[in-house]
Amino acid sequence: MKAISSILPYIQVVLSIALIAVVLLQQTGAAMGGAFGGNDSFSSAHHTRRGFERTLFIATIVIGILFAVSALLNLVY
Repeated sequence: MKAISSILPYIQVVLSIALIAVVLLQQTGAAMGGAFGGNDSFSSAHHTRRGFERTLFIATIVIGILFAVSALLNLVY
């Protein structure tokens, strides 16, 4: 139990940096015209994630879940 409580902060730092990086690498679907009521192709049609975009999306979910679990473990230990 002592080992996990000593290594947990380092795990959280690594996961937080990875989560920030993965979120920043994702492309946004809305352009500036969408903020002013304009219509662009992403807002009017369904967008399917493929390739690297899908991998980033799944990685964001996985890293987010791992970060939440590590935060809960930090509360317990």
